[in-house]
This record gives sequence, C-alpha cells and structure tokens, in this order.
Amino acid sequence: MSVGVLLITHEGVGAAMLEAATRMLGGCPLRAEALAVALEIDTQSIRETAERRARALDDGDGVLILTDLYGSTPSNIAASLAGSEAVRVIAGLNLPMLVRVLNYPGDDLRTLAEKAVSGGNRGILLCGSTPQTAA
Repeated sequence: MSVGVLLITHEGVGAAMLEAATRMLGGCPLRAEALAVALEIDTQSIRETAERRARALDDGDGVLILTDLYGSTPSNIAASLAGSEAVRVIAGLNLPMLVRVLNYPGDDLRTLAEKAVSGGNRGILLCGSTPQTAA
C-alpha cells in the first residue's frame, strides 16, 4: 500500500505538472491523478467528484491533496476534503514539491506532507540577481 496523490488545480495546471514530473522520473511511483477545476463550474458537483477520486486513490494509507492557489476555488474544494487524518491538503503546488513527493513513495502520509512543503519551499529561489543587504 502507499499514499495516493490528488492534484486539484485550475484547468490544465495539475495535469501538466503531473505529466512533467512523471516524464522526469520515468514513471509515477505513486497512484496519482489530476482534477481540473474550470472557471465556470458547479462547485458542489466538482467537490463530489474530488471526494470520489480521493476515496479511489486511498488504498489504506491516505491521500495527499495538492492544490495550486490558496483561497481559490480548487483550494477551497481541496480544503473541504481535509476533515480526517487520512487526508492532508497542501496549497501552493509547484513542480519541485510534486517531484519531491513522488521521490518518496514509501513514506507515510504525514512524512510525505512534510516533504511536499519542504520541497516546495526549497524549490523557490531568486536566480540571476545578487541579494541586496539592508543598509
């Protein structure tokens, strides 16, 4: 058994990230899928779809839900699924976060959630500029 991963994002974002990460890694070591949330959508219907998909991905070790923009409709749908210990939701999805998660398929849900946050944070760098020092 292993943790399932559900990406709940704005249209196209999650699928593109999952495809990129899977291609980089030469496969997808965890059960993972992307759920696109269109701008004009019945939120109750997509929430029910998200709940069904999360249940289908959970083979007993829980589900890590990654969403793109905190406070947005996809994020709010993801947050509505976070009522149990078997679900962890993290907003701010980026490619380093997803690759980090997929690199540790044997970790438990709590540990994967921590690795997702650290991978996402550490993957954000200011490039091509010399940092200014405060005067």
